[in-house]
Amino acid sequence: MSRLRVTSGEGATFRSAGRRLAPRQIPSLSGPIPLKEVVGAQDDAGKADLHIHTSFSDGMADVPELLDYVESETDLDIIGIVDHDDVRGALAARDQWAKRSYRFELVTGIEVTAIEGHLLALYVDEPMESLRPLERVVEDVHRQGGLCVVPHPMSWLTRSIGEQTLRGFVGSLDGIEVACCSPAARVSNGRAAALNRLLEMAELGGSDAHFLQAVGSSYTQFEGRSAADLKRAITARTTRAVYGAPVDWQSIGIRQMARQTWRGICATPRAMGLGPTARSFVRRIFRSR
Repeated sequence: MSRLRVTSGEGATFRSAGRRLAPRQIPSLSGPIPLKEVVGAQDDAGKADLHIHTSFSDGMADVPELLDYVESETDLDIIGIVDHDDVRGALAARDQWAKRSYRFELVTGIEVTAIEGHLLALYVDEPMESLRPLERVVEDVHRQGGLCVVPHPMSWLTRSIGEQTLRGFVGSLDGIEVACCSPAARVSNGRAAALNRLLEMAELGGSDAHFLQAVGSSYTQFEGRSAADLKRAITARTTRAVYGAPVDWQSIGIRQMARQTWRGICATPRAMGLGPTARSFVRRIFRSR
């Protein structure tokens, strides 16, 4: 097998046996990847869960409930609120957070629906247009000084950015979620971790929590404790993705999970309209995954 060397950053290229490769020419992955490769935690590192939803989209907890839960039931240093196609949940959380002396810090963001799939826009606080090509969304996030992280990559259970797109955007994306306990992500965590060994983006863990019980079930470790420290670590690609305690789905109950599933199906159509959402699926068919 030829040796593959990855050079990360803007305009990243790949070399195999002395031959210059474009990002889309990275060899395809095959075979399952053991989850244990992204497990393991460091006791002295900061902990962040940057993939949490509220009742402003398809989460089942409102903002005060969520912040109180994080304060009393977790040891997270930072949380990120990223409702689907809606910044209001993050802004409401920031306002609520400012009223009390919480021990953790808060990152505002949005889980934006691009044509190619979902993208976490982190460290942003302005509304952002959805259902556009990924390139345009990434440009807008960076214009706000934010970071672009790909959640549940290559999952076939939810609208996700695929392998070919990840290869093509390796110089523009800031991070990739490789540890997530949500059902949608578990089917592709191993593949995401394997691909990122070639792409060398910052690796993140996130819960994709829609229930309080799931918050912190996967998280990101980084040097420091503050949101500014975390942003520097993502930019420097020194973060570490970690699996936490597994979610006890039985304690949540089938009825609650069914309610949340319906809310999830309706989240983007509710925010963007049924017609534009349907047309975006048609456009996606004609774009490479």
